[in-house]
Amino acid sequence: MTNLNRDFWKERYTTNQIGWDTGTITTPLKEYIDQLKNKETKILIPGAGNSYEAEYLHNNGFTNVFVIDLVKAPLDNLLHRVPNFPKAHLLHGNFFALEDTFDLIIEQTFYCALQPNLRDNYVTKMTELLRENGKIAGLLFQFPLTEQGPPFGGSKEEYINRFHKLFRIKTLETAYNYIKPREGNELFIIFEKK
Repeated sequence: MTNLNRDFWKERYTTNQIGWDTGTITTPLKEYIDQLKNKETKILIPGAGNSYEAEYLHNNGFTNVFVIDLVKAPLDNLLHRVPNFPKAHLLHGNFFALEDTFDLIIEQTFYCALQPNLRDNYVTKMTELLRENGKIAGLLFQFPLTEQGPPFGGSKEEYINRFHKLFRIKTLETAYNYIKPREGNELFIIFEKK
């Protein structure tokens, strides 16, 4: 299995091998964000990539949005598109080393881009990063787990088994407002920290 380290991801951006990049916020996340009322909610987007979600949040008045990525290029891309995005909210580093707390973490298939042996660590780290009753909301892929990736896939059953001890499963359903290339392959989630 390929080592998905900083060099791997840097190479993907350098050579524009970013097939997951939709070039805009996807409909499920846009519609979820559109119903959020508190513009001061402290939000993290891990494995943010080019982070169209952060751009959308920022452009809609959310003032407390943070993004973290292992590679600097996508953070620079976000800053190029949104020059007034707070530089202190662009975190260049390893998600697993982050020390802070948030009200909401937006999941845009970051989980499925991680090597599967890191998934339990991801769940534990999410509980550390979320404040009491904090939530993970967003998208996880729904297709058989593969050896080749990223993305590596996953299933509703796996997500329930992995998250249920530390989170209340509020929503876990096939995204009805998918973008065409991802039809039937995404689950929309809202998991609340216990």
